Amino acid sequence: MIAGHDVAHLRAPNPGMLTLTGTNTWVLGREPCWIVDPGPAIDVHLDAVAAEAQARGGAGGIAITHGHIDHVEGLDALGERLGGPPVAVAGRLGPLTAVRTPGHSTDSMTWIWGSVACTGDAVLGEGSVFVSAQLGEYLEALEGLRTRGLTLLLPGHGDPVTEPAQRIGALIEHRLERERRLVAALDRGARTVDELLDDAWSDAPAALRAPASLSLAAHLDKLEAEDRLPEGVERPVRPPGPPVA
Repeated sequence: MIAGHDVAHLRAPNPGMLTLTGTNTWVLGREPCWIVDPGPAIDVHLDAVAAEAQARGGAGGIAITHGHIDHVEGLDALGERLGGPPVAVAGRLGPLTAVRTPGHSTDSMTWIWGSVACTGDAVLGEGSVFVSAQLGEYLEALEGLRTRGLTLLLPGHGDPVTEPAQRIGALIEHRLERERRLVAALDRGARTVDELLDDAWSDAPAALRAPASLSLAAHLDKLEAEDRLPEGVERPVRPPGPPVA
């Protein structure tokens, strides 16, 4: 339980470089409760989620923040445990309303429950998320969340965020600072992917260089859309599938 909120936090045992301490599943309210992101297909995790939902009077439905495997792999198995509750990837689900927050993925949704927001990977409990596309829309979506008067963010990874406006503001500033570093590198004549990563993403660990290239691609797309991209800039090759987290 989270103080002041009828919310249960169940973290899957799948820690990693991209999943941090593991993928979060959130169970909101009761009689019925509402589940956000079933998580990976790990029996011990799904059993715990199902037990929590049943203790709260059964599940009214399952909401999905986005389609990355560590968030949705356990959907079918969890549904079987709970008798097949409805599943939503957008729109409304009982008292939950989805707000588009594309950027980390094109299908990313934040689910609003009163003054609580389940952000998936749009806002993490720590650090910054890799933005694979639609950076301009992502920044606009973050600004929209910041002005909603939220009291709690429940992220897809990391701990709950009890100061939403401050956390979201820091993420916006992080992206703008990354853009400033990228523009400065371009002004100095950097044109290849490696040069731009070495300069504007010099703080990214070597193990995260490939995901960082996705964010570089999104930043270059934004500059191009704003007619601010110089000629001759090498563009990162986007992989055919989405990242895990």
